[in-house]
Amino acid sequence: MEKPEKSNEKSLFLKLMGDSPLMRVIDFLIENKGTDFCKKDIAEGAGISRTSLFYCWSDLEKAGVLKQTRKFGKTVLYTLDAKNPIVKKMLELEMALIERFIDSEAEKRLIKQIAVIKH
Repeated sequence: MEKPEKSNEKSLFLKLMGDSPLMRVIDFLIENKGTDFCKKDIAEGAGISRTSLFYCWSDLEKAGVLKQTRKFGKTVLYTLDAKNPIVKKMLELEMALIERFIDSEAEKRLIKQIAVIKH
């Protein structure tokens, strides 16, 4: 079981979709796509309390965005269900946000370079 990757900076996804516990969980799982985590590690990685995780967990299950991957005794591991149509759309949105950010940053660098050349 890998340790959750945690960042203090808000992701592009959270900036657009809002910074709620539910969105933080989804964002964390998107950022760590393909890796499975127990609920404790999901809460820690998403930067929310376990209480907040349990509060939004049923919404995640109802939407079918989670997939149980394996079990170790009482510990159950979960990941995003990449086959779920909602997850597919969220991954597309994440990719579009990244592409737009990259284009925007490249444009800013180009403008700075032109300004330096002109002076």
